[in-house]
Amino acid sequence: MSLSALGWILQDEQRAERLLSLTGLTPDRLRDAIEDRAVQVAILEFLTAHEPDLIAASVALGVEPSDLVMAHAELLK
Repeated sequence: MSLSALGWILQDEQRAERLLSLTGLTPDRLRDAIEDRAVQVAILEFLTAHEPDLIAASVALGVEPSDLVMAHAELLK
């Protein structure tokens, strides 16, 4: 789910820049380490921390906001 969420985030330049700024990730790190659990956590944490993005992403991805929150929680285990 984090890969789909990242795709949604990157569709908007301002949102993508905010992701990089808030998470400390770089474009290279995203490209090279998308399968890294820490990167996936950062992506979903970015969404769960900002309700407007969480809701918009859930609509765009065809999932419930709670699905994104649960995916984030699962990655933290």
